[in-house]
Amino acid sequence: MPKSVLEAIKQGQWNYEPEPVDEKRFSSTRAMPGTDEKLAVLAERVRAGLPLWHGCDRKDYDDVDQAT
Repeated sequence: MPKSVLEAIKQGQWNYEPEPVDEKRFSSTRAMPGTDEKLAVLAERVRAGLPLWHGCDRKDYDDVDQAT
């Protein structure tokens, strides 16, 4: 069983859906979308087998106070 979408793709499992992960298990980020900082966070999540997105991630410039 692959632990990430990247492993699933390498194994040819194109319909892979990861197990749900409680957002309390990983932190949100204040990094702006598209920045090197945000991409680094997303890459680390993939390596750790976590979902790419956290519900409290900063989504745009105005979300500065929402991420924790």
